[in-house]
Amino acid sequence: MSILPIPSFLDDIKDKGLRKAVYEGVDEVVTRVTAGMNIQDIREALRGDEPSRRPNPRLTPHADGFFLHIRPSFYHQAVTGIYPTFRLGFLSTYFFFIEVITGLFLMIFYTPSPLVAYDNMLEILGNVPMGQFMRDLHRLGAEGMVLFVALHMARTFFTGSYKRPRQFTWFTGSILLLVTLFLSFTGYLLPWDQLAFWAVTIGTSMAEAAPPQVVGTNVNLLLRGAPDIGAGGLLRFYLLHVFALPLLAIVFIFVHYYKVVLHGLSLPPGMEEIGQDTAKRVPKESRVYYIPDVLTTELMWVSLVTFILVVMVTWFFHAPLENHANPQSTPLHTTAPWYFLWLQGMLKLGDKVLMGVVLPTIIFGFLFVMPYIDTTRSRRYAHRRVAISLGLITVVLLVVLTYMGTPWYGVDSAADQEALQELIPVEGVGPIRAVPYDELVITTDSPIYTNLANPDESGYQITELDIVLPTIGIPVLDGNMDDLERMYGDSNPEFFHALEKTHEVVYKEFKDGLKNQLAYFVISQHQPEVRRLQLIITWDDENDVRQVSEKTIYLHSQSEWHEH
Repeated sequence: MSILPIPSFLDDIKDKGLRKAVYEGVDEVVTRVTAGMNIQDIREALRGDEPSRRPNPRLTPHADGFFLHIRPSFYHQAVTGIYPTFRLGFLSTYFFFIEVITGLFLMIFYTPSPLVAYDNMLEILGNVPMGQFMRDLHRLGAEGMVLFVALHMARTFFTGSYKRPRQFTWFTGSILLLVTLFLSFTGYLLPWDQLAFWAVTIGTSMAEAAPPQVVGTNVNLLLRGAPDIGAGGLLRFYLLHVFALPLLAIVFIFVHYYKVVLHGLSLPPGMEEIGQDTAKRVPKESRVYYIPDVLTTELMWVSLVTFILVVMVTWFFHAPLENHANPQSTPLHTTAPWYFLWLQGMLKLGDKVLMGVVLPTIIFGFLFVMPYIDTTRSRRYAHRRVAISLGLITVVLLVVLTYMGTPWYGVDSAADQEALQELIPVEGVGPIRAVPYDELVITTDSPIYTNLANPDESGYQITELDIVLPTIGIPVLDGNMDDLERMYGDSNPEFFHALEKTHEVVYKEFKDGLKNQLAYFVISQHQPEVRRLQLIITWDDENDVRQVSEKTIYLHSQSEWHEH
């Protein structure tokens, strides 16, 4: 006999034999890990057999386990398919789990300081194994989490699942929606590039408009740590993103799931009698137990979503990283993150205080109290035509406001600057940067390096440029696209695509703002492995005076812009 308080494994081997002792040891470990299910129970569950032990061991993990304690032990058969839940709530939680895992990985290599944050991002993308993959997965997961939480809220509204007795479940879901938005928003700043800096600057500027002035000013200082975003603001956003908001999310996720277990998942509206909530009174013949049916279905969804995410970040999606944040240079057409574009669209409609503070506060306030205001008991679609119509109108308004928040609405710049921005954006790739280095056709050994708009510097009058530029560059004219296609269409397809896009932008998209316009590509070998590309546009202004605009970029052979 062993003197230890537990039987010795060697004694078990002696008494029972090696095979039986090992099996019983593994069986005991499995039972402890699963909080009550042994190997035989798991085998029966996977086979779809009825449990051979009583009481049902498949219910034990829900009573004694930590994770399954917040999941119902059984469901009504009517809610286990795609409709009515569409698995949106579960997938929202899974996206949060992805964010936690990938975020912990990225935290190892990141320091929240303006001095090194951008360098850390370059290090993650260039030198950390799986760094770009994890960052892309984190960014795509964040976008997916915002989308799925919003869709989950919309689904809950349209099916009337927020009604009594689930008012507080909706309330916690509204909190989770806000937490999700702010989680994504605070993470937006951390790369410390131009896109992040100015998007967050726009977002936080709305807090400054909160009345009275002393409140707005102090809220702005609390968020930014200074009148403008700097080291203090970056540290605040980092701590909110990795500590405060995730902790808040975890607390309310557990509360939310607890209320779901308490009240059950609401049945499809047509299956419930008016005013009767029968979700908890599930007949035995309609029960579908979480283990194994719902669990295996969720594992299938997890596998499918994970596969889609991996494929997306491997071949199709890469999180952008623009130039280093520069408070002195505002990029053209700076916007907030896409999920706040509706708010930016509202700001274009009127007063900053009313549209940026008062109305959003009213909207989210109504979202919180809506279940307590709507006292009608019926969840059936035919009885909720007004509510569903208002919901659809709200969706349409959000889409319209989101469009209004983009640079394509209510923002006017000079046509030449708009054209250059679209072809060679200050932040981002654009069609010209996307041309591979080897496809750039060198047009001259003697480019013009001086300011073309200043004859004293360039040595040419602007009216003379349309004579000089065709000799050192490639003219993109309204009538020579067939010739350019014959020259470059087969041998340099991406370069020809850039020429084609330039023709479309200069001669069609902005034809009303550019009179007698001409465009030129001047490309030279600036130094070994670096080519200089100069896009030049000449046109007549409203006084028939010839004008010129240009933008120059330098492309390295290893820059690989075409891969992004």
